[in-house]
Amino acid sequence: MALNASKNDLASGAIFVAFGAYFALEAMRYEFGTPFRMGPGFMPIVLGGILVALGIAVAAKGIGKPDEEAAPPWPWRGIALVLGTVLFFAATIRGLGFIPVVLISGFVTAMSSVKNNLVSALIISVGLCVLCLLIFVVGLGMIVPLVGPWLRF
Repeated sequence: MALNASKNDLASGAIFVAFGAYFALEAMRYEFGTPFRMGPGFMPIVLGGILVALGIAVAAKGIGKPDEEAAPPWPWRGIALVLGTVLFFAATIRGLGFIPVVLISGFVTAMSSVKNNLVSALIISVGLCVLCLLIFVVGLGMIVPLVGPWLRF
């Protein structure tokens, strides 16, 4: 007997439920508190519960409505570039510094989409770098070298 449901919605719902349940269960190790005096476990449990509810709703929406078309192929280029960028950022932030790492990470991540060209990726990375400088360095006062020791000549 074939299941008359959207495999995409069921898979998405299952992923939401799995992540929400995992984080909520892990957060149960911490004190919960009350809505007016929140403990460290309050937000992860509440947000995990919301994610579980959202996953159930997404999965329920797909029941009775099978997928009309085949799933698109996986965007391997995007997956590889985004994951590689995260690793690059973590490995080089102290050596290269904030500005070069954010510029390079923003550019490579923008190039992970086939909808971006070199000019748009450059504009995105410069805009992201300026925004990150304003938020993290100026606004939050994060202490990080703007240009790291690897680039000092």
